[in-house]
Amino acid sequence: MTSQVFYRKWRPQTLADVVGQEQVTRTLHNALSQGQISHAYLFCGPRGTGKTSTGRILAKAVNCLTNDGKGEPCNTCAVCQAITAGAALDVIEVDAASNRGIDEIRDLREKVAYAPNQTRYKVYIIDEVHMLTKEASNALLKTLEEPPPHVIFILATTEAHKVLPTLLSRCQRFDFRRISQTDVVTKLAGICSSEGIKVDSEALRLIARATTGSLRDAENLLQQLTTYYGSEVGLSQTQSLLGITGDWRARELVKHIVNNDVSAGIATINAVNNDGLDLRQFNRELVEYLRGLLLIKTGSDGAIDFPVEDIAELKELATNASLSRIIQAIKLFGQLEASLDGYSTLPLELALVDCSLSAVEEKVIPREKPASHQPSAAASQSTASPHPRQSTPRQEAVEETKAEQNPVKPEPETREPVTVFSKDKPVEESTTETREATPTALSSEIEQLRKHWRQVITDAPPDISRTPAAALLRSARPSALEGDILVLSFRYPLHKENMEKPDNQQIAEKIISSFLGRACRLRCVHEPEANHLVEEALKIGAQIIDTEEP
Repeated sequence: MTSQVFYRKWRPQTLADVVGQEQVTRTLHNALSQGQISHAYLFCGPRGTGKTSTGRILAKAVNCLTNDGKGEPCNTCAVCQAITAGAALDVIEVDAASNRGIDEIRDLREKVAYAPNQTRYKVYIIDEVHMLTKEASNALLKTLEEPPPHVIFILATTEAHKVLPTLLSRCQRFDFRRISQTDVVTKLAGICSSEGIKVDSEALRLIARATTGSLRDAENLLQQLTTYYGSEVGLSQTQSLLGITGDWRARELVKHIVNNDVSAGIATINAVNNDGLDLRQFNRELVEYLRGLLLIKTGSDGAIDFPVEDIAELKELATNASLSRIIQAIKLFGQLEASLDGYSTLPLELALVDCSLSAVEEKVIPREKPASHQPSAAASQSTASPHPRQSTPRQEAVEETKAEQNPVKPEPETREPVTVFSKDKPVEESTTETREATPTALSSEIEQLRKHWRQVITDAPPDISRTPAAALLRSARPSALEGDILVLSFRYPLHKENMEKPDNQQIAEKIISSFLGRACRLRCVHEPEANHLVEEALKIGAQIIDTEEP
């Protein structure tokens, strides 16, 4: 004899037993008590939240011999027991997923006219009603609107938006919500107590969190755990069954993201991969920690369900992380689910590099044009000095901005000369056009590509926007456009080599050609990080005040 699975053995038998759906059960209980039963109900909501079980309870309640159809079913009379056992002839359950055609609905309409055999009402429970064809739904309309007085229809669906509006308008609708983690844990604890099972409270909370509000899934998972591990189940065993790594390196990678440490972050990702961990699950845990960082940063740490020591570590990290950086990281890593194949680390590495580029863009301060045509203080000091100071391009852009006084709105057509200094002598370079200011500059294809580079990738066709080639483009920068050849520069040689693979290059050329409106080929070059920083600074208006020969 086969044992009964938990979700069937512990299925609710009264409205009071239904977990987490008080707004539904109270309304139905009041309707039963007052004798105000509708001819058609629609129960909609996520899977495993009690829709079909509530339909069976309602069928028992309206036909119960003890309460005369008013109030909760007694579950002891012959009718209640027959319905519980699934042996009642007058309670008909129809699976619309496998009986979705018009012929099945016509057969149902003919049988509706017959009076019930043993009960007061014939109850039709049609599960997954959204699977009915349009013709079958239309064939059901008239019967559903004006059924015989001895018939009650209960329709259940997980996707109410797919049900015909004309069908919806003929039913009383009840929305079932996802069951809260607290209610799921309470129910599972009760089952464990009755079954003689010892499970850690942390393990029960992990089950509730993993099943996302589906009590049936949680009960199935609990039984699976007890079948494998016996009557005593710990947290580590639950993590193992769920495929959760619980690896400390997820928190470590969050730290590298906050500190903008690309090399350490890539080393962590590859260490996780070399240890054989599932990269998809590792990424989910990473995103969960990033979400915790976001909640702490916004003062909502009460909603975090992490161990105390993890929360303390995230609070320390939150003091050094900007809100925009956290949001950017969540967006980048949160969209990797489709592109991760469980083996390649490239999507994670590209997301990490993209986070780093975003951090650089945040730190570079835009330069504003001074009111006077005199050179800035920093530039004058550099001119007078026979030995120009040594500094990075980003420091120069920041210091020059701080040194300028009384900034005013730049003139639309002209700008002051740009002076570039070398070790030997200054060379003055005159120009009469601002960067991206005149219509001629705006019409330049390379300028358009630089200005709208992220849009070029995000606007790509859906079938190629999430490919590795599209991810590689995020780490590239358009350097030059030579006829129909676009030169792309990469900070890291590995990304350049991957882009030069025929499949990736073909997809990338398709994306860029779609934006330009003409055929375009790619040539990839490697440029060190400093060149990219200079390009980003110049793009937002910074000025070169000093260069050094190699």
